[in-house]
Amino acid sequence: MARNEQLIRQHKLLQLLEFSRFGRTLEELRLDLIADLGLTALHERTVRRDVEALQAAGFDIQTDTVERGKVLKLGQATTGVHEVGISASEMIALSIGRELLYPLVGTQYWRGIESFWNKVQETVPDGVFDHYARYRKTLHVFGTPSKSYAEHEGMLKTINRAIVEHRVVEIQYESVGKPMTKRLIEPYGLAVYQSSIYVVAAAHEIEDPKERLRNWKLDRFRKATALDEYFKADELDLSKHLGRSIGIFSGDEATMVKIRLGGRAAAYVREDPWHPEQKLDPTDDGGSILTVPVSHPREVLPKVLSLGSDAEVIEPASFRDAVSEAVAKMAAKYQQS
Repeated sequence: MARNEQLIRQHKLLQLLEFSRFGRTLEELRLDLIADLGLTALHERTVRRDVEALQAAGFDIQTDTVERGKVLKLGQATTGVHEVGISASEMIALSIGRELLYPLVGTQYWRGIESFWNKVQETVPDGVFDHYARYRKTLHVFGTPSKSYAEHEGMLKTINRAIVEHRVVEIQYESVGKPMTKRLIEPYGLAVYQSSIYVVAAAHEIEDPKERLRNWKLDRFRKATALDEYFKADELDLSKHLGRSIGIFSGDEATMVKIRLGGRAAAYVREDPWHPEQKLDPTDDGGSILTVPVSHPREVLPKVLSLGSDAEVIEPASFRDAVSEAVAKMAAKYQQS
């Protein structure tokens, strides 16, 4: 048995029973577990033992006989623990966060978000909800990409299971402008960056520890299969790893890039910082020198270009050359037209 497999199944069982208003038969639970956890097989006896273990642990799982057979459902002693005490301002904050996560519609994450949101609406007193509804109309959320990961739900389940069990995953990956390739990855976690999901995983065939870990964009996955091969996970602080740079190309070490900003550009960057560790040093002409950690020129390029002639990369030379080359190609295209 893979490490924590029983715990994972039992946690998922509780979720399935929680979402089921009219209960589930053992066979329905078995099929749901296979689908949600990406299993190849699961015996009904195993599901029964998991249910019995949860009952022994104190969860109020009751049985009832209906037209389709004997079903299992959560009793009041279990469902009562989910009552939520929340204020109108907390509901507003929660609803804003929910709308910012629209790209997750169709995934298991979105079902969790919607399930909790529905519980909140059903639990709060009418006066609190009326107060929330009145003030929520004054605040609107825009700018989230019109994309969805519904078609990737199956792959997400496979990858989530592989992360927990430390399983190697075979993927078919198609980078933009490149042919599809078959790769083996060792997944450590998931990251949501600018409404896109990335899989933080090591490339199985690469041995250099500084080169192995990469962020793979889920949009480019065409297929993902968890193999019966396990990897030894390295100690990794994902938050630290992903926070080293201004973008998603995080690595072991970021490069400190210096950018000369005019007064208006410096004001924009001060209003909307690029990174928590950025530094803005004022210059005599009213502008600033921005110093910010960057892992790849492609991270800084769109930000610098968005500021136009009011921003200039000073160093290092490799980053300056990358921006210079992009600007030259753009200028050539506009001159041709």
